[in-house]
Amino acid sequence: MVSAAEQLARSASWSTFSKATELKQRLLFVLGALLVYRLGTYIPVPGIDPYIWNEIYTQKGGGILDMFNMFSGGALQRMTIFALNIMPYISASIIMQLAAALSPQLEALKKEGESGRQKINQYTRYLTVLLASIQAYGLAVGLENMHGTTGSAVIDPGIFFRISTVITIVGGTVFLMWLGEQITSRGIGNGTSLIIFAGIVAGLPHALFSTLELSRQGQFSFLALLSIFALIAAVIFFIVFIERAQRRVVVQYPKRQMGNRLMEGQTNHIPLKLNTAGVIPPIFASSLLLLPLTIVGFSGLEGGDWTATLARYLHHGQPIYMLLYGALIVFFAFFYTAVVFNTDENAEMLRKYGGFIPGIRPGKQTAEYLDGILTRITLLGAAYLVIICLLPEFLIAEYNMPFYFGGTSLLIVVSVTLDTVGQIHSHLIAHQYEGLMKKARLRGR
Repeated sequence: MVSAAEQLARSASWSTFSKATELKQRLLFVLGALLVYRLGTYIPVPGIDPYIWNEIYTQKGGGILDMFNMFSGGALQRMTIFALNIMPYISASIIMQLAAALSPQLEALKKEGESGRQKINQYTRYLTVLLASIQAYGLAVGLENMHGTTGSAVIDPGIFFRISTVITIVGGTVFLMWLGEQITSRGIGNGTSLIIFAGIVAGLPHALFSTLELSRQGQFSFLALLSIFALIAAVIFFIVFIERAQRRVVVQYPKRQMGNRLMEGQTNHIPLKLNTAGVIPPIFASSLLLLPLTIVGFSGLEGGDWTATLARYLHHGQPIYMLLYGALIVFFAFFYTAVVFNTDENAEMLRKYGGFIPGIRPGKQTAEYLDGILTRITLLGAAYLVIICLLPEFLIAEYNMPFYFGGTSLLIVVSVTLDTVGQIHSHLIAHQYEGLMKKARLRGR
């Protein structure tokens, strides 16, 4: 006969296995969702002649179009239903976060907890639909104005084509927004970042082949090719090193009376990452730089003098582009860090639970102390982001390298990979801890 303790132990082991099964299901859900996304990048927009559009894209390719195509996972080059990808949602998130920092009403909504957060998310979705509609209509009008050597890119221009294109592309963007939310809630990692990650990774083999082909054609020597890959490896190593760096602020908790027991004082720490904002600043900066030029490029106005000048100065490798890109990265690094880590709220939370930083008074002085530390490390983090994102730009400008080897793409790929692996590791630790606790209770009996 099997004892009751053995039965309980078996049930505990089965529970731990079930938790591992749940993690596998989450991972399978992420893979399935990303597979659906990749399939959608091959479904063309109705009414487009793919051969003429491919000819036009080849002629107009380079600069902003290639970067937008990289973020869309090749969907723009194929002119599919995911041509805008999830960029309108990112732009809407930027606008809502800026509005929340300036509007007292939205700030009050943020403080309402889960209900307020849901309302802000709903407003973000509405704004996403509006932005995607504007961009999709501009894209439809621009396609009607584009002609290759054998005719127009649109088979049958007119109001019906514009309406169908807007509905199709906006529907694709809304679907990706929903898919990203499902990945976040039912999978592992941040859904929006994983969708962009999947698009970039899908283009890496072609980018590698293109780089080797450029070397074979003699555009740069074999030694230069090795130097390029050595630089890429160094950038990846630097990203991993900085993304794991953190500043630990020591926090002490005094002795406390809990019932009949006297709890000893504890020492803990607040981990402040050197790059608290993560991959958000480059994505936000890229989306803001892409938005105006995308509208100009597909509105039929690119032949004008001022639009040609704008496109020339905002081309990759140009000083103005680098200056604007770096300034936007710095701005969003500080802005998003302030959104993620509120020093006043954290100081109040420490005071509420009796914690204090040695040598610093609780309350306002603690908030100022944390703000000073956060400002200094965010300055270093912003400088790191600017270096990572702008250093490889000369490869693109000088050697016509694919955008997939740029600092922004490498930062996104490495950061999202580290974040996802970290979340998987946290799930495994939580499951093991739960299993160990159950075994400890069984042994205690």
